[in-house]
Amino acid sequence: MTFRQFAYRNVVRNSRIYGAFFMASFFSVAVFFIYSMLMFHPDIERGILGEVSLIGMVGAEVVLVLFTLFFLYYSMSAFLEARSHEFAILLHLGMERRQMNKLVFLETMIIGSASIIVGIIFGFSFSKFFFMIVREILHLDKLPLYVSWQPFLLTIGVFTSAFVVISFISVYFTRERKLRDLIKESAYLNSDSTYSKKRAVYGIALILSAYVLAFVVSNTSLIGLSLLIPFSAAFGTYYFFSDTVPCFIDKARGKREYHWQRYRLLSLAEQTHIMKDNVKMFFVVTMVSTMAFLSVGVLATMSSYTTQYDRLNPLGLVYKGDVDNPYERNHINSLRIQLEEKGLSYHLSRFVVVKQTSSFTNNEVEVFRESDMNVLLSSFSYPLLDLSSGQAVFIPYSEESLKKLKNKVVHTVLEENAIPLTIDSVYPKIVFPGSIVSVNSIVISDEDFARLIKPIADQDVLQPTYHLFTFYIPQWIESKDIGQDIDELTASQFIEKKGKFSPYYFENAGLNYSYILATYSLFTLVGVLVASVFLLAAGSFVYFKLHASLEREKRKFDVLKRMGLTDTELKKLVNRHLFPQFFLPWGVAMMHSAFAFIMVQGILKDIANISIVKEVFFAFGFFVLIQVIYFYLIRWRYISHIRS
Repeated sequence: MTFRQFAYRNVVRNSRIYGAFFMASFFSVAVFFIYSMLMFHPDIERGILGEVSLIGMVGAEVVLVLFTLFFLYYSMSAFLEARSHEFAILLHLGMERRQMNKLVFLETMIIGSASIIVGIIFGFSFSKFFFMIVREILHLDKLPLYVSWQPFLLTIGVFTSAFVVISFISVYFTRERKLRDLIKESAYLNSDSTYSKKRAVYGIALILSAYVLAFVVSNTSLIGLSLLIPFSAAFGTYYFFSDTVPCFIDKARGKREYHWQRYRLLSLAEQTHIMKDNVKMFFVVTMVSTMAFLSVGVLATMSSYTTQYDRLNPLGLVYKGDVDNPYERNHINSLRIQLEEKGLSYHLSRFVVVKQTSSFTNNEVEVFRESDMNVLLSSFSYPLLDLSSGQAVFIPYSEESLKKLKNKVVHTVLEENAIPLTIDSVYPKIVFPGSIVSVNSIVISDEDFARLIKPIADQDVLQPTYHLFTFYIPQWIESKDIGQDIDELTASQFIEKKGKFSPYYFENAGLNYSYILATYSLFTLVGVLVASVFLLAAGSFVYFKLHASLEREKRKFDVLKRMGLTDTELKKLVNRHLFPQFFLPWGVAMMHSAFAFIMVQGILKDIANISIVKEVFFAFGFFVLIQVIYFYLIRWRYISHIRS
């Protein structure tokens, strides 16, 4: 039997141990190949995203490769640990370290080659189905299956290199142990728990600091503090598992009335060893799970904004310009002609908006005329305003402002023209997007508006009076191509004037929505990739660690069964053995993610005024369901093995 045959038979003989490693490798290859097929697709660059889509796909591939390298290295190390007894026998029989390293390299390449071949076959088989989903997400007319050498070559080259690197790194960084320890296998594992009370306190303090910073950032404008949160959470998490949890377990073991119970005595003793031997695994699973939650959170944020966009932006087109804007007539006529040529119905409203100084706040306020506002409200079929002299109404700029201004009563004077006003209500509907109206905007009666003769006293105010044209378009999603000539003129003027103030501003909600929807689609593709790989890896890390110590655990439970352990008691002990390994890292990850989303929610409230609570709660529920299913699957396999 040649050395290569020996390596091949080793892989076949240890198929149970290497099976999970093969499945994880093959899944990574399949996902990478599918996204490579999408990245090189000839129709993608002609889609709604163009080059941005290509950049996103390249970024997704890079994330996948980097994480896969780490993931494969960790799993490979776990399986080398599981075969330590076998390696000890080979070394005892006279195998050199160099030969053992060559053996590991050949075995890894055999598994890697099989993973690449099966992964590519599986990925190509599911590419058509994946393209159908992507076609709907990116709103493409067609996205047919194609055959090209580029995805195949890229996948084979990347993962062949990855397996070569992993095989060398795994052997090089595998810790050296004495032969007698390898043969005894479990004797070198010391169950004594060593921890530092100082680091235990640091763990709690750093995690709480990260949470406090998340609250501070969500309620203030100190966004720069958010850079400290990942570092504080990461160091705090590591100390939490390495010192804080062992400290709590040690305290619990010190209380005999709690500790000296049938199951607690055994489970606490076992947890002491588990925490000492699996600190790095718990830390990695927690951080990977947190990244998976945050990936889904990004999707939830984008999804929430796209679903709420039409409510936050009720107008199709908005044109805003100076009173002496030389382009006004041509631009408005051009927009009307383009809408009529496209067959889109619309309702045009024109506003003259005057800025004044409010005595209540000493800040500028934008004043709208009642009759102008009623023209727009009638197009929405909203209730019309009926104001008397001296009466005014707030214009809401967001749903949050609706709540704040609902019961607010303000007595003020427009100082430049000495017009006293009482503002005792807010219009109950959002009629302007937040980017158009200021936070201080009111509607007054036509009689009071006619008295606004003197302009605002502050000479530094831009556009003391401006014209506003709004186009209400029921089918505003189809208006994304309207006004391209205006956008091109704006861009050229910006370059010529080097960013100086333009006499007009144009906004197309349909075009903005197409960009937002396309960006969301890109994030969906990348986020699904990242979340799926992270989710698989988070559970697999625990599984690999359990698998590596499976024979040792089987012998331990065999001893307990000979001492009279019943089948029911066996299941209870297994639950207490597995439950912390699965749900403690996930619980910490969920806490980290929850506070991260609190911070994101606070920022989004100020920027876009959207809520992601419902979407994040649903995503968390889905993750918990997946983890519970995964836990019971692993528990079933674990119990089956220790019973055999």
